[in-house]
Amino acid sequence: MNDPIAPPPRKLFLTVIPPIVLPVFLAAADGTVVATALPAIAATFGEVERLSWIVVANLIASTVAAPAYGRLADLFGRKQVMIVSLAAFMCASLGCAFAPSFDLLLLARVLQGLGAGGLMTLAQALLGENVPPRERGSYQGYLSANIVAGSTIGPIAGGFLTEHFGWQSVFIGYLPLCLIAIALVARLPSRAQGEGGHGGAGFDAVGLVLLTTFIVPLLLAVSALQKLDPSALPRLGLLIGLTVAGLIALLWQQSRARSPLLALNLVKLPAFWRSNLMSACSGASLTAMMTFLPIYFQVVTGATPAEAGLLLIPLTGAVSSGSVLTGWLISRSGRTAIFPTFGLMVTALTLIALAIWAPELTRVQLAWVLAIGGVCQGSSMITAQITAQMVGGSRNLGASAASVQLSRSLGSAFGTAAAGAVLFGILADTDPGTAALFFDMVRLGPDVLNRLDQVRRAVVQEEIAAAFRGVFLTVACFSCTIVAAAATMPVRRLG
Repeated sequence: MNDPIAPPPRKLFLTVIPPIVLPVFLAAADGTVVATALPAIAATFGEVERLSWIVVANLIASTVAAPAYGRLADLFGRKQVMIVSLAAFMCASLGCAFAPSFDLLLLARVLQGLGAGGLMTLAQALLGENVPPRERGSYQGYLSANIVAGSTIGPIAGGFLTEHFGWQSVFIGYLPLCLIAIALVARLPSRAQGEGGHGGAGFDAVGLVLLTTFIVPLLLAVSALQKLDPSALPRLGLLIGLTVAGLIALLWQQSRARSPLLALNLVKLPAFWRSNLMSACSGASLTAMMTFLPIYFQVVTGATPAEAGLLLIPLTGAVSSGSVLTGWLISRSGRTAIFPTFGLMVTALTLIALAIWAPELTRVQLAWVLAIGGVCQGSSMITAQITAQMVGGSRNLGASAASVQLSRSLGSAFGTAAAGAVLFGILADTDPGTAALFFDMVRLGPDVLNRLDQVRRAVVQEEIAAAFRGVFLTVACFSCTIVAAAATMPVRRLG
């Protein structure tokens, strides 16, 4: 398949953007919208100890599914596979809404994750299929902004729907959006039939099984790293051993498969693995900040939950704006790696400044310092996706998009775990009681702090504020890694 010839700009925009915006929004929102419904789900079914699996099982399923969808899209056509992914997501959402028991709800969430795993990957692949390389920067900027918007709106929408219509409405709300998305995707031109109809070697089912044996223990181990407990070390060691064994078996099988699930030939290319490293660190940075900043605002600065949400808007808005601006600059200049090289330097410097002075800043000042770094943060993910698709070529658009998405998912999980481990580690070294209290805040919300007397509460706030210096420095390390990957990127311009 040759690169597509662009129709007039307005027609190209109206043809491509509507069909891919909704799937991307659904994928981004699903990661956060359900979290606000968890207390209501617990009130319906109980099962408080297993409640986190509503999120974890979905994450595992979507992470495993992403590479599978990428390969299926290259084999059988990206438009057709996107419709299948949307249909699976919609049917599973219906199952979640009407699940009569917790176990069936959990099963439906796994199936929903299997559907959601293709939405982001296939949207990126469809964009690459329909938009010429020189124009992809602007369109990737729209997608990146939409990802941040979905992640930001998700908790707000989830809280509103749960409060007024019950937690089931969160899943029912997906149905009309999925139907609209399917109708829009069906109108896209079918530019590629895929290899499946031309003597392709078929789908690598064995590779998918081995990928699962690698991903599942890896994500469970990463989750366990957030709160290191000596009693959990044997279990953690077992999970790490299973992860290593799964990775070895996966790499061995993929190197011998006729039609491998993972494009190992691309991973060997310096520009490709650097793009994936940038994607992983970008996911790690943003997810870690979005996970822990609301707690910081509420516990340290005394903001209400609503105020904490508003204080995140400058950061999320800045990341979205930075993505759109970077896309526009890439399309106009043809340059790619220069923007994250210098942009993430600024992001790293703002994080280091926060590690030093955050306790002295007001909540509003802190929010706007984060926004300065956020504008530059928006340049990394878009550059990673554009570079990976350019290096992978038109025949591997699905595999390239899936690889970047897989890296981002794994990076997000690792970033949250790393920041949490640093935070809990500092608190445990300072005051084990505060460390245990903070862990309860992560699970149950900052209202746990209100049970303390005024003196103890002030001490806890001061200790947590000091411990957050480690979080800011950890995220700064992710930004520095992006700078190193972008600065040494061998592909620095659009072809």
